[in-house]
Amino acid sequence: MSQTFHPASSNSSSLFTGGLYVITYGCQMNEYDSDKMASLLEKTHGLKLVTEPEDADVLLMNTCSVREKAQEKVFSELGRWEKWKSLKPNRVIGVGGCVASQEGKVIRKRAPCVDVIFGPQTLHRLPAMIDEALRIRGDDRIKKKKAVIDISFPEIEKFDNLPEPEVNGVSAMVSVMEGCSKYCTFCVVPYTRGEEVSRPYDDVLHEVRVLAQQGVREINLLGQNVNAYRGVMADGEIADLAVLMHGVRAINGIDRIRFTTSHPNEMTQSIINCYAEIPELVSHLHLPIQSGSDRILAMMKRNHMVLEYKSTIRKVRALRPNLCLSGDFIIGFPGESCDDFKETLKLVEELNFDRSFSFIYSERPGTPAAGFPDDTSLDKKKRRLVAMQDLLNAQTEAISNAMLGTVERVLVERLSRHSFTMLAGRTENNRVVNFEGSPDLIGQFVDVEITEALNNSLRGKVVATPEAHTHVAPQFYAL
Repeated sequence: MSQTFHPASSNSSSLFTGGLYVITYGCQMNEYDSDKMASLLEKTHGLKLVTEPEDADVLLMNTCSVREKAQEKVFSELGRWEKWKSLKPNRVIGVGGCVASQEGKVIRKRAPCVDVIFGPQTLHRLPAMIDEALRIRGDDRIKKKKAVIDISFPEIEKFDNLPEPEVNGVSAMVSVMEGCSKYCTFCVVPYTRGEEVSRPYDDVLHEVRVLAQQGVREINLLGQNVNAYRGVMADGEIADLAVLMHGVRAINGIDRIRFTTSHPNEMTQSIINCYAEIPELVSHLHLPIQSGSDRILAMMKRNHMVLEYKSTIRKVRALRPNLCLSGDFIIGFPGESCDDFKETLKLVEELNFDRSFSFIYSERPGTPAAGFPDDTSLDKKKRRLVAMQDLLNAQTEAISNAMLGTVERVLVERLSRHSFTMLAGRTENNRVVNFEGSPDLIGQFVDVEITEALNNSLRGKVVATPEAHTHVAPQFYAL
């Protein structure tokens, strides 16, 4: 099904006159990968990103197969792209990501317009795959044109063959590990991205240093189970995520650290201690639990219990009382009873979850849960989802309202979309704040008093500029 393609030379010539159009579905890992694709193809083929598909010579889709709707969006969009290709037959269409890994040749059967199919671990081979697709297209001896497919798992090779990171902003994502070895019964990630593989410690720090030199102030360390990171150091020792965060903290210019997404079983004491030892680590934790029922967690093969999860959160909040907690919740997992769902609601309320993701269980082919009996109607699942989201929204609103009058340390990211006289930045607990300010504050940390809580953002006023800045003590959002 797959072939091996070696990375194209950075001096690759290109006959392309248009640009590159990329659509990204799914998680932050996919966003990170899409940025790398764009950077790579600009260097090898001179392709620059465009905002409209009709302006592109190469159209790429980076896909997600976690939920069925996300997967079906792929084929719906490819139907539209087929029309664009008919207007300009030399266009190249590629599909990458988890759907590509899962479906392989099926994509070509359902969408004959696709020229290139690549997995998350082979995006570095994309330039060579595009060249091969063009060669096949131009070879009259090949009567039955085929897609170029590589959905293999070459582990860490991808990171060794990607260009140096480039960003236009003050916050950047850095992938530190790939894949998942947990094999939860509902999840396709181990099958589409492979098992857990960590990047070497020094490679990660090098990437962070390059980003810091470009003005990045905030680093978000990424991985399917980022807190399972185990990177080899130069001396042969193994660094866990705690050691890595200490290394990132020491890099000049990096003043804020996030990490996502984590697994409860990997929240070791050394990582928890970082909330006391590393002030640059934000007071926000995204730690998916999926269900508040021990029975359902066992069926999901999460290998932990609710009490253990609550114990972890108590330990972190003992060090950071103002910690904002978010998570993921699957509603209507096969066999979920009303009592199971009530246990989940109880947990959400007890731990005061902030903005979180909740969605109805979606059966994924090839996963164990796909064969579990499920006698709960879709209508009932939808009602449960509404109840969950209503509770989460109410708690999110309460946390935002509790921030009124507090002074928050805000990293100024850009001009506000609301007014050219306003700036937009982000708090430690991941809320966007809009406030009046000069553009020269972009890239700086400022102290902002929160004056208004809106549905999706906050308003505030600057009370301390960078020159006058003194770090504000963590706020306690009494609810």
